[in-house]
Amino acid sequence: MSSLPDLRGYAGRYPEVRWPDGARVAVSFVLNVEEGAQFALSYGDERNESVHEVKRDLAGAPDLNMLSHFAYGARVGYWRVTDLLHAAGVPLTLNVCGRALEAAPWVGEDAHARGFEITAHGWRWEAHAGMDEATERAVIARTTATIERHWGRRPQGWHTRASASANTRRLLVEAGYTFDSDTYDDDCPHYVDVGGRPHLVLPYAFDTNDMRFFDSHAFVQAEDFARYVCAAFDTLWEEGADAPRMMTVGLHSRIIGRPARIGGLKTIVQHMQARGGAWFARRGEIAEHWRQHCPSA
Repeated sequence: MSSLPDLRGYAGRYPEVRWPDGARVAVSFVLNVEEGAQFALSYGDERNESVHEVKRDLAGAPDLNMLSHFAYGARVGYWRVTDLLHAAGVPLTLNVCGRALEAAPWVGEDAHARGFEITAHGWRWEAHAGMDEATERAVIARTTATIERHWGRRPQGWHTRASASANTRRLLVEAGYTFDSDTYDDDCPHYVDVGGRPHLVLPYAFDTNDMRFFDSHAFVQAEDFARYVCAAFDTLWEEGADAPRMMTVGLHSRIIGRPARIGGLKTIVQHMQARGGAWFARRGEIAEHWRQHCPSA
């Protein structure tokens, strides 16, 4: 995986790919399932996670406060988010950490029952940058096996928290992954070279993401999130008349699943459905459509 980005990209000349039924934007809702995979002395990790509703580093003792904030996402937020999207008929991709799935195996059962896709989000909620190759290969294998055991299928997509390593893509391809989302560089899928062969990337997004509720200068009210995401969708909808566009809405059970924030997600879905022109799809479906209609050169 190159440490230098491709700054040219499509150079404004996007492939002539159309989404199903003439949709202008392929919209991917991704719910990150991380509860139980965060760093915690209580789990035998070397430190406690410091980012939740507040930012605090507690060293030398279990952080029971932090653990309960994450637990809310699994106990309450997950159901609030998934029930809303499922009732609206919106397909969902669950981006799941392996250890989180071990802690809450019912997530795999629910995904199977309701037709949710599961992609891999690492074993722990951690960056892979700096991992040695043997450790990273083992992490990928353990995560893959855990998802397959609890969901009944091997995941096809991967997304690393924060930064991947220089080896991540090569190891993912070796492990049988067909796409990853370890980039934030476009509004459209694209191919990268991995060992002389094309590998598909579906870009992710940090701006149309509920994690910005934890930034003091970003989202505070549910309306802040809804207005921003709807504005992004409207721009991509306009551009989608002439070129394919993809949009990711990143969600977290413990964040958007709170009572005062969930209304923002409802507003977003209603706005997109009312305007039309959105193809709501799981990431694997988007990847498959792109391969069929835009095979690598």
